[in-house]
Amino acid sequence: MKEPEFIARIAPYAIENMRENKIAASLTISQAALESGWGSSSLTVKANNLFGIKGKGPAGSMMIQTTEYVSGKAVQVAAAFRAYNNWGESIADHSELIVGVGSRDNSRYSKVIGALGKTAALEIAAAGYATDPSYAAKLIQIMNSFNLYPYDDEVKEDDEMSAEDKQKLVDLETGLTELRNLITSLTVSKDTLKTGVQEQGQSIKNVSERLSLLEGQIAMALPAWAQPAVNAAIAAGLLDSPSGGSYDFYRILTVLNRAGLLITGKED
Repeated sequence: MKEPEFIARIAPYAIENMRENKIAASLTISQAALESGWGSSSLTVKANNLFGIKGKGPAGSMMIQTTEYVSGKAVQVAAAFRAYNNWGESIADHSELIVGVGSRDNSRYSKVIGALGKTAALEIAAAGYATDPSYAAKLIQIMNSFNLYPYDDEVKEDDEMSAEDKQKLVDLETGLTELRNLITSLTVSKDTLKTGVQEQGQSIKNVSERLSLLEGQIAMALPAWAQPAVNAAIAAGLLDSPSGGSYDFYRILTVLNRAGLLITGKED
């Protein structure tokens, strides 16, 4: 894994960790880079252990050969290192180690908490995090080479927000949530109203069609405009009674008469 890729992957975890535990993001990133060989060590690849923390982790442990310094001399020893399910667990465990969670001596790294950049590197080395006498210098070199200090500033700017501004931000987010809910409810109401109007319109259309059908079937008194057609039908022997017909009956009869189809051909 290349250095920029490693930093891009770990930076969000480091920043979030600083917000929660006041451990400099630049320190978390530089330590992880140094301890894991920029994410390429077998301990990191196989056990997600970024910081070389020994013992048993959430995913057990892994035995590995490591370099220790005894009386200033480097020696190879086998040791059990913690295994994690992901990088997030490794970073959280690193924070707990520095803060002193579950430790009898929770003041060991007290000067590291709240310290930034180079100061944090010097303090964690002085507290004996690693046996390498050049540990602080190596961390600071990584911080300088990849300019990790702005990651500390991101958290510091957030911390400098006043309580009043934070409350305004919360109120704004709440208002936006309520507005989204209102828009959603209005959309649902609009769709419901549209559906209702469409259903009512169809019902009215159905009633109108049924009414027209009934009007065409119901018997009615002989209308004046149909009288000539009725007379012609009676004269032709086609109709016995001039009354009791429906609207459609009289209308058809009138059309036949005007077309000359009711004439019998007899002369008066």
